[in-house]
This record gives sequence, C-alpha cells and structure tokens, in this order.
Amino acid sequence: MERPAWAPQGIDLTVPSVSRIYDFYLGGSHNFEVDREAARKAMEFMPGLPKIMQANRAFMRRAVRFAVAEGVTQFLDIGSGIPTFGNVHEVAQAADPEARVAYVDHDPVAVAHSRAVLAGNERAGIAAADLRKPQDILGDPVVNELIDLERPVALLLVAVLHFVEDADDPRAAVAALRDALAPGSLVILTHASYEGIPLPEQQVGGTVGVYQNIKNPLVLRSHAEVERFFEGYEMVEPGLVPMAEWRPETPLAQEDPYAFSGFAGVGRKA
Repeated sequence: MERPAWAPQGIDLTVPSVSRIYDFYLGGSHNFEVDREAARKAMEFMPGLPKIMQANRAFMRRAVRFAVAEGVTQFLDIGSGIPTFGNVHEVAQAADPEARVAYVDHDPVAVAHSRAVLAGNERAGIAAADLRKPQDILGDPVVNELIDLERPVALLLVAVLHFVEDADDPRAAVAALRDALAPGSLVILTHASYEGIPLPEQQVGGTVGVYQNIKNPLVLRSHAEVERFFEGYEMVEPGLVPMAEWRPETPLAQEDPYAFSGFAGVGRKA
C-alpha cells in the first residue's frame, strides 16, 4: 500500500485507528481502506453512526461557543482526533480571536495532521499524550505554553472516555485533570451509551464487537456511570442529556433519531 504524504513513517497502514474511523464517519479524507472497512462493518449494525458523530460535533461547537460566552477562552481538548472543518480552534477563535487551544491525542496520524493544520497559528497546538496518563498531559510543553492553569480552562473530553476501559481507571484520570484546573473551569463531555440508540441492544452489541475485534474496545456506559465523571463539577443546565437536547439551536423535531444517542453535558468547577 502506498503511504500518503500526510501519514507519518512508522504507522502500520494495515491496523485500523479509532481517530481515522471517526474521520471517515465525518466525511474526512485522512483514513485508509482498513479504517473504512471497519467503519462499514460497524455501520452494518448501526447505520446511523455518521449521524451520531455529526451530532457529537454539533454539541461540541455549541459547548465551545457557550464557554467563550461565559468568559472561558482556554481550551484543552483531549482525544482531539484528526482535525476536520469546524474544529475547536476554529469555533473558539471565531468567537474570540484571543482564544487558545491545546489539542492532545496519542494517535500519530492525528498529531501529524494537526501540526500541519495548525502551522502558523500561534494560539493553537497539538501535544502527543494519552488521557490515561494525565500528568504527562499537564507536564507537556505544548500544553504549558498555551494553557495557563491558574485561569479557567474548558476541558474537552468529547467521544474519548468510551474508549478507556474501567481497568485503566478513567475516573482517576478525569479527577486528576479536574484537580489541576482553576475554579470557574468547565468540563465538556460526551459519552456513548446503549441508552437512546433507536436499536435493540443486541444489535448495538454488534458494533461494540467490531471495535473489540480491532483492539479498540468501545465501553458503553449508563447515564449514572457517565454522570460520575462530573464529580467535583456543578452541572450546567440542562444537565447530562442526549446530545441533541443540550441547548439545541434547531427544533428537536427536525433531528434524526440517532442524534439522541449517548449523552452530553457541561460542568463548572466551583
């Protein structure tokens, strides 16, 4: 297989990547056939997966604009993936040109492409680090250059926690990040769940199995389990709700049923 110019050396083009599969769902071009094959298998069970990802991105954009309106102009986006149109820095800097964004991802393709996209943008950068090692994130020079932890920060954990198994203690990682943030900081979070998906649970399990087979386990948690990630934060209205229901900008009656899959919420640190 010929290696595209944007693919870093050392990347195994035969192994699917969660971030590149996500890029495919969103209509991006930074994915390989192995990613598209895995995505198509997952969509055999859940044909609405692209719509879920679109709803996820739409929530993220609404939440970023909310943060800027609340005076929070620093963004730490962990598990940021491959940049596509309408990413955090574009939304935040359109609302406030002084906004600063530190992206974090452990996928080398996501990191390499982010560096290319962000070249020349002095208020945005990408760090190669893993959510499961929060101290590495907090100590990263790119993060430290862009983010002042003495001031409020919007921490984005968008569509990432459901790829962290309980054995890796995601709650401890989220708590460590929370404890490093100044009062007035926000957490912006989405998480996959069996709840809300307009399909039988057994059918959804087929998609979970696809991710299991590519060694990127997808952990679907309940509303109560997702809510625990907000410990130490006060929930912003309307609370933890299906993605499409968080401060919608269009009538909910117009939304695709898949847009109500999973949960989204914003919390504020007192």
